[in-house]
Amino acid sequence: MYAVIRAGGKQYRVAPGDVIRVEKTSAGADGKLEFSDVLAVSGAEGEIARPQSEARVVGEVVEEGRYDKILVFHYKRKKQYKRLRGHRQPFTAVRITEIAFDGQSFTAPEPQTKVAQLKKAAPEIEAGGEVKPKAKASKPSAKKKTAKKSATKKPAPKRKK
Repeated sequence: MYAVIRAGGKQYRVAPGDVIRVEKTSAGADGKLEFSDVLAVSGAEGEIARPQSEARVVGEVVEEGRYDKILVFHYKRKKQYKRLRGHRQPFTAVRITEIAFDGQSFTAPEPQTKVAQLKKAAPEIEAGGEVKPKAKASKPSAKKKTAKKSATKKPAPKRKK
């Protein structure tokens, strides 16, 4: 299941769960964004996409940011003319949540959130119920520092006159 949408003058092929970066757009108060300009929709796997006027694609804003810097260099030879400018295009990252058409609605599964878990080493318990202390790792012996020998310089060859 996928749809072809137009946003910011470009066309995107999207499926539920995809994250796309579109030109910066303002979302609603709840962070939802609806793409009304749907060019084509494909309902089943292997089905050819067909034009659809009543289709609706909904997404939620994931982040807003700017692309990497692009350097624009203007140069005219023999005229001592050089101009260097940088540009960073703003974008809005949108996660497609739903594609609806002809009374059917295809939704994306909920994204899995990663929860940071602290790893603590569990103490080993002996058969008697006592906590066994962990053995300390032995430190490697410190190596003796040896003085570096200075390189002997060869005498410069004598010049003949």
